[in-house]
Amino acid sequence: MNSTSDSREDLALSPSEARESPLHGYQGDRLPPVVLQQLPAALTVAISREAGARGGTIARRAGEKLGWQIYNQELLEYVSQEGPFRANILDHLPPATARWSEERLQARLREQNVSQHPSILQLAQVVLALGAQGEVVLIGRGAGCILPPDTTLNVRIIAPLADRVGYMGDWLRLTVEEAAEEVRLRDSRRAEFITTHFHRQPGDVYQYDLLLNSSLLGEDLCAELIAQAARAKLAARFGTPGR
Repeated sequence: MNSTSDSREDLALSPSEARESPLHGYQGDRLPPVVLQQLPAALTVAISREAGARGGTIARRAGEKLGWQIYNQELLEYVSQEGPFRANILDHLPPATARWSEERLQARLREQNVSQHPSILQLAQVVLALGAQGEVVLIGRGAGCILPPDTTLNVRIIAPLADRVGYMGDWLRLTVEEAAEEVRLRDSRRAEFITTHFHRQPGDVYQYDLLLNSSLLGEDLCAELIAQAARAKLAARFGTPGR
């Protein structure tokens, strides 16, 4: 018999060996299955608010109830504009998270739903990086316009104008006329920012999951409702209850 026949015989299995062998080949020492990371990894709360509606205070209380990090408007601006701080967030993202953030940003740009101004692109990068990891409360700066709605609790906090003027006057120690002008200017600047850079109107109620009147509900109840809604949406989306 030639060498080729010998080789085939060497490779052949006897009937007894065949019965003892796994039906689908060698099955030992298998690696564990690869689990793809779901992105975003958790929920984010994005707070939009009318000037003087106490949205910042309510957002902080909600963050404390959830045990989540809180980024107010000033901190978001600072981190996005300061290179070292921005790099500290972006450079430490896992590859899959960085890829998701970039794909999301490019999609928003293709949809023409975000400005191409360098400072806005830097802001969007930071917001997306924070949102990809989740369990954060973001106040202002169009966070709800940047992040995907299915993994974001988008909240708008409102109050009657007279109450907002009164709050602003007490907070900044202004006359009624001065407080009214301060409220008008802040609302105008915020609306212009959202309209210019994200092509939305902050007063469009249909973009929000929750619309809360802080004068009727009070700060603590507003915060509790946000926390409860965040836990419920987190459980519905990720199958895990919030803290």
